[in-house]
Amino acid sequence: MVVEICANSYASAYNAEIARAHRIELCSELAVGGITPSYGLIKQVIDNLSIPVFVLVRPRSGDFTYSEAEFDIMKKDIILCKEIGCKGIVSGVLKSDNTLDISRTKALVELAKTLPFVFHRAFDWVPDSFKALNDLIEIGVYRVLTSGQKVTAEEGLDNLIKLKNHAQGKITILPGGSISLENALKFKQAGFKEIHCSMSEFKSTISAPKIIMNSHKYFDETKLIISNTNKIKTLLKLLN
Repeated sequence: MVVEICANSYASAYNAEIARAHRIELCSELAVGGITPSYGLIKQVIDNLSIPVFVLVRPRSGDFTYSEAEFDIMKKDIILCKEIGCKGIVSGVLKSDNTLDISRTKALVELAKTLPFVFHRAFDWVPDSFKALNDLIEIGVYRVLTSGQKVTAEEGLDNLIKLKNHAQGKITILPGGSISLENALKFKQAGFKEIHCSMSEFKSTISAPKIIMNSHKYFDETKLIISNTNKIKTLLKLLN
């Protein structure tokens, strides 16, 4: 069974290779579901490790409906990933109603060629998973990362099986979402050929800091945090 490790750092990617995992999905910021890793991180992993690297192309946290500028950023990231030797792209775009944005996703698939393209867990937000799966097959997506539209893949196992049966081998269903040592065998027994997991541990490197840098207000997926033009103008006027 193929084990894909979601690696959020060079250390995670290195450990995945030492453990002989089959590939990694390289990203940053697991707390928000992953965003595109930095150029430096991608290059460091590609240059120093031999494990196949699929890179998550997601320009920000929050929803999966992007502005023209954000879409251009995604395209530039895909071109960069191809140039430096990545083995695959993980990405995707939804419309504002969370239906699949076929034209934009197709454009990313075409740009990524000849690398395999994986549609990420934005799939778990679509209202009609079987229609979306048919559309992804049609535009040439290689694999779909999904928890079966449940919070965890274990909870979504019945739906994952239905999706796998519906796919009929035309696209790979990659279960992901809180897969652990305790439940991983369930997916093999259900006939899945691949799983996606992080196998993370929490390591304390410092004592509790005096000032907490994390901010819970930034973790609301229904809101985008954007600098406000009027506030900036007001500040500049105030200070000048």
